[in-house]
Formats: sequence, C-alpha cells, structure tokens
Amino acid sequence: MVSQINAVVFDIGNVLIRWDPNNLYRKLIPEDAAREHFLSTVCTMDWNIEQDRGRSWSDALDERIAAFPHHEEHIRAYYERWEEMLDGQIDGTVQLLEELKASGAPLYAITNFSSEKFEVAKQLFPFLATSFLDTVVSADEGLIKPDRQIYQTLIQRNGLQPESLVFIDDSYKNVLGAQAVGMQALHFEGAEKLRSDLKMLGLRW
Repeated sequence: MVSQINAVVFDIGNVLIRWDPNNLYRKLIPEDAAREHFLSTVCTMDWNIEQDRGRSWSDALDERIAAFPHHEEHIRAYYERWEEMLDGQIDGTVQLLEELKASGAPLYAITNFSSEKFEVAKQLFPFLATSFLDTVVSADEGLIKPDRQIYQTLIQRNGLQPESLVFIDDSYKNVLGAQAVGMQALHFEGAEKLRSDLKMLGLRW
C-alpha cells in the first residue's frame, strides 16, 4: 500500500489556512461567555455548514435574523466581515505543499467551503487557485465531508485510484470518511508531523 501512493489530497481550512469565527467575534463580543453563547446558539457550526453544503448566504442570514432579530448586527457580520475570521496561512504546510508541487507530485483538494467564500479565499491566498489539479468544493457539489460521495467525486472526476491517494484533514471524522472509500488518510496535527507522516508512507520529494 505504501509504495502505491502517488498523489496527495489536501483539506484547506485549518490545514493550509487558519479559520476560526472567534478571530472576528473577539472584536465584536469581547466577553468570553457572551461570545461563546452567540457562537453556540446563534451562528453555530451546524448553521455554517449548511452554507458549505450550498445554501445561499442570503437565505442563511434571513433565517438567523428571523430567529434572533436582536442579534442582527452580529449575524450580518458573519457574512460581511468573514475575512476577519481568517488568520493567515499555515506556513509549514504551505511550504510542504510548495515542495510537493515542485517535485511534480499530483496535488488535489477536497474542502468544505461555501462557493462564494472560497472565491474570496483564493483572492487572499493565491496558492489555493494554482496548486491543485482539481479542487472539490463542497457547496459546488451539494455534499460535505465526510459523505463518501464527496471523495468519490474527486476520484471519478479525475480517473484516480483511491489506494493511490493520501488525504490530509484536521477533522478525524473526515479522515475516516476518506479511509472508507479506500484512500490512505492522515489526521493533521501540525506541519512537521505531517511531513514525517508522509515520509513514513514512502513519499519522497
């Protein structure tokens, strides 16, 4: 199995670029308990993932504002100031990505991302637009990891063999999803460990 791996598939958020709503909401809601309450009851991860599945931001905002009208300003900020949730690229992983690309390794990506915000991310981080032979964006497909079909979309669209791929994600459930379709998969816990893990799998660059 190790010797068969010949392509690398990256997740993007919190593998290549940092994203955390707290980066924005620390500015808007300085008090920890109030901020935690807002992000756990109003603009929750479950609500956000529906934009990653393809729901429009207009519909998402309307739904939340109808449910929590007294939080309208902070709800709208989730969309209008989304870029402030980002905290730069993860340098060690981006360096590894660049080394792999320079070596000629085929590179792909599968990401849970809203279509609109992924276009913003590519403008802010141009390597997201130039590094991959193909990027499967969840909202474009109406699928989110760890749905096995999102991995199959990459495999089928590019004529790949799952056993020839190693997938990297910071979410362990997404790692398991990739393994379920026959891919090798690594749980991302930092750039240096990733570099070591890839070498243990037999990749050389």
